Amino acid sequence: MTTGSAPAKVGSRMTDNLDSLVDVASSLVERLRKLGVDAAEVSASSGWELTTKVRLGEVELVEEAGHRHISLRAIRDSRVALTSTSDLTDDGISRCISDALELLTLSEPDPDAAPAAMAELARPPFADFDLFDGSVSEVDAARAIVIAKSAESAAMAFDERIQNSDGATFGRSLGYNAMVLSGGFVGTKRGTHASLVVTPVVEDENQKRRRGHYYSAARHLCDLESADSVGQQAASRTVRQLGSRSVKTCEAPIIFSPDAARAIVGAFIGCAVGGSIWRRASYLLSREGTRVASDLVTLVDDPFVIRGFGSRAFDGEGLASRRNTVVENGIYVGPLLDCLSARKLGRTSTASAARNGGSLSASTSNLIMSAGSISEEELIADTARGLYVTDMMGFGFNAITGDFSRGASGFWIEHGKLSHPVSEVTISSNLDSMLKSIDAIAIAPPVKSSLVVPAFRINCMTIAGT
Repeated sequence: MTTGSAPAKVGSRMTDNLDSLVDVASSLVERLRKLGVDAAEVSASSGWELTTKVRLGEVELVEEAGHRHISLRAIRDSRVALTSTSDLTDDGISRCISDALELLTLSEPDPDAAPAAMAELARPPFADFDLFDGSVSEVDAARAIVIAKSAESAAMAFDERIQNSDGATFGRSLGYNAMVLSGGFVGTKRGTHASLVVTPVVEDENQKRRRGHYYSAARHLCDLESADSVGQQAASRTVRQLGSRSVKTCEAPIIFSPDAARAIVGAFIGCAVGGSIWRRASYLLSREGTRVASDLVTLVDDPFVIRGFGSRAFDGEGLASRRNTVVENGIYVGPLLDCLSARKLGRTSTASAARNGGSLSASTSNLIMSAGSISEEELIADTARGLYVTDMMGFGFNAITGDFSRGASGFWIEHGKLSHPVSEVTISSNLDSMLKSIDAIAIAPPVKSSLVVPAFRINCMTIAGT
């Protein structure tokens, strides 16, 4: 399948560059103010995406499309309205504005839902952190197919037992965004992203299909791992699962690979953002200044990482970005806050607002867990007996109590070595206990997302098997 679209227009104005996006957003803010709103915020974005997928050497998908979008946030008499549209004709924008005005008459007032103070808004020039790579846009469908085919071919050639595949996918995107606030803020940003994932399939005994995968992602094309490397690592992960079996129910140390470890830390940070705290939907209530993790654990939200996936010079409310420590040597420093959650809690914003359409909430930029000094292999060698988890399935986490239970697969460790693959087990504990029981952390992993977490070991968890 192939799709595409021509560059979008608003009246006679193009929306495929930052200057035109600023013009569109500024004109909408001005219109809303003239219509009597107390504050107006507009985000205008445009971009292009390409996705190609091959399976067993044949092309299954080629999809290329452009997008354009505006989001409005209007405030009047402490009432908030959010609207958005991808119809950037004059009629489409007029409908979006009229919908916002109507919603203002229906919404309940909330005095805390006010924009950031004008005096606190960031001022240009803004750093771009090298988030844009023009060569990403030069990858056309033909080249993307070649990359995906090369990666899958490398996986299939890795081991003769691999006779099937769920495919290889290469994707790239580039996007532009402008945000204009009636308080006087104007900010723009642009970024690119490229990714490659391969999923080989191998047939185990009893005709069980084992899938493995490996992926690479980067802001710049030159930072993406080679197609051969991605395919070979995906194949290696797949064939290692042959002969996978469950283990007897027990309690043992568990090492989480970086991919699995990200899920653990992601569950924690979801409890450490302002929205969860003021809504009382977090086990971290009243825990500031207390121990929530091992003293090996430090978590820092850093928006200033060069080529980082979550890097930004300003947050979704126009405040200058800042580096925030969430956990320091195991002690919970405090939550990440946007203006709303800060006011609800009687605090000040940590410049952690993320804008999703017109809505705002506190979120992370680049959340980084402190790394150790030993390799993942050395961490395994240091574990006499336990489970090395590479994948987790399902969702079994209660944010209010911290109770944690998920399906898992990986490898059993015996005498410091991986002895056999493991599947069909469930691991469970309480997140508070888990993080406090981290007794070793490996070196920093390759950066593939905005959440950077090394492999770590929890000294004891329940493993439910046979």
